[in-house]
Amino acid sequence: MACKVTTVPFKGTKEQEQQLMAVIAELKDQPGCLMPIMQRAQDIYGYLPIEVQTMISDATGTPLEKIYGISTFYAQFALAPKGEYRISVCLGTACYVKGAQAVFDKLVELLNINEGECTPDGKFSLEACRCVGACGLAPVMMINDDVYGRLTPDQIQGILAKY
Repeated sequence: MACKVTTVPFKGTKEQEQQLMAVIAELKDQPGCLMPIMQRAQDIYGYLPIEVQTMISDATGTPLEKIYGISTFYAQFALAPKGEYRISVCLGTACYVKGAQAVFDKLVELLNINEGECTPDGKFSLEACRCVGACGLAPVMMINDDVYGRLTPDQIQGILAKY
């Protein structure tokens, strides 16, 4: 898996770091503690940037390579932050054959980000998914909990303007 490069600078707080250190102190002596620590770290920060992985490595004595390997292997971990507005475009079969790839490509063009990335202002993040369960409305995208169906690429700019 390729590393997702984020253009959003890390903005961790002292309070978040204190929370993380408390979690590590609580769990680090338990067998199999690394996954729970990483999950809780992601709960605290919203994602696992290299700065957080380094804190976990330093505090647990676990090599950074191992933490990075786990964070890139398991889909539950995100290396880039999610935007205030999380855009998910369905690329499942029904949506794909009705033009979802063109909708996705228009979002990439307008937002100037790729899948799994977040805009530098932290406003939008973009993901592809396989099905949202609204095949009758294909192609479909969701922005947070808002569902947009029967999309064409020329509608995307107007939809984004609402956010």
